[in-house]
Amino acid sequence: MAPHALPAGSSLHEYRVEKLLGVGGFGLTYLALDQNLNLRVALKEYLPSDIALRAEGQSIAPTSPAAADSFQWGKQRFLDESRTLASFRHPNIVRVMRFFEANGSAYMVMEFVEGCALNDWIEPRRPLAEAQLTRLVVPLLDGLEVVHQAGYLHRDIKPGNIYVRADDSPVLLDFGSARQRSSELTAVVSPGYAPFEQYHTTGNQGPWSDLYALSGVLYWIVTGSRPAEAAARVREDSMLPALRAGDRNRFRPEFLAAIDWALTPFEEQRPQTVAEWRSALFGTAAVPANAASRERPPELKKTVIAFRPELLQRLESALAEHIGPIAKVVVRNAAKKCASQAELLGVLAAEIEDDAARTSFEKGFVEISRPQSSPQPRTAGHSQSAEPATVLAASRFPLELLERAERRLAEHIGAVAQVVVKRAAMKARDEAELYMLIAEQIDDKERRKAFIRKAASSTRKP
Repeated sequence: MAPHALPAGSSLHEYRVEKLLGVGGFGLTYLALDQNLNLRVALKEYLPSDIALRAEGQSIAPTSPAAADSFQWGKQRFLDESRTLASFRHPNIVRVMRFFEANGSAYMVMEFVEGCALNDWIEPRRPLAEAQLTRLVVPLLDGLEVVHQAGYLHRDIKPGNIYVRADDSPVLLDFGSARQRSSELTAVVSPGYAPFEQYHTTGNQGPWSDLYALSGVLYWIVTGSRPAEAAARVREDSMLPALRAGDRNRFRPEFLAAIDWALTPFEEQRPQTVAEWRSALFGTAAVPANAASRERPPELKKTVIAFRPELLQRLESALAEHIGPIAKVVVRNAAKKCASQAELLGVLAAEIEDDAARTSFEKGFVEISRPQSSPQPRTAGHSQSAEPATVLAASRFPLELLERAERRLAEHIGAVAQVVVKRAAMKARDEAELYMLIAEQIDDKERRKAFIRKAASSTRKP
């Protein structure tokens, strides 16, 4: 129990506290009973732990005279926000029933949602199909749109703040971090779900910030993994996209691509409104081909090759045979991020789940995996000494080991070996497993066995 929480049995007007439900940076939330209506409610108490504490009895006071102004300012904001949230009327947004001042602080009375947190609800139901996930996310989008149209942001969407009722309808909870867009926005961070702009008070926060967070929830549902922290993705984004990590038998590529779009680290590259993202998710509009091409901060640019249009068209046609019409979007977006033809081929090949089909695709473009003799940068910025795929692979294995594996494999499959080895290096646990994985790309069984034997003998040498 939190040291400053009200004990069970405490009374505030007609509300009797039953137990503590949760603790946040801005206050405490209790399960309480409305004794007039014989109705359970959630009672939120304004108690910012960094500047206030429980004094004598139930009263709350600033920790020092210096903190008094901040405490009073925050209390007024709490009341103002309670008033606004009480005006929302939507079945998938928690309803604020009343707010009042008492004990030197402020309180918000909300409906108590019978059900369970999304984390607990989803566990026995995994894996979800797209239709099930659609039934969950559509009401949340509708409710979030109401919040945004009122000029507010939720700012703390995550699985723990989404509850699912007994009838499987979702409800968005905990607006303790909600703020008007026009007001001063504090830093609020839930790792994996908070976008980069929420890591600092001057970040450009807007509806796109909530979309990032909700998309993070969808990514968690689709892949089973929490998204990487936004701050870690800004300079080098190594997080596996939903388009690659998601099950294509359960989710349309367009649906997965829309999740990736809203999870773009830079806010100007994301969908800007609920309506825009909803259209991409559910197929009424495609993810824009230039969704990831809007200008990035100069210090974060990297050298990108201006690929030949005819090459991109060939790649689109070949990839479409494996992943459908979304191939055009995938190729165009990848072309705006990749720094070489080999990297582009590797990124696109990774979209194909079937190993044999992926190998066939790669072999069809062996010539583009060779280094370009005179690349022309399309954007100025900081060039990098190595491609991202090389950096990631070298973080797991010595570079000389990877280069040796590439040379050996190239004897059998050509220059595309460079791409194959880097991809395998991100999966293999040791050198032996690395060679086992890359050997799968050799079609001839006898040559494959000979390759593995030769690799095994070399790995045993001191």
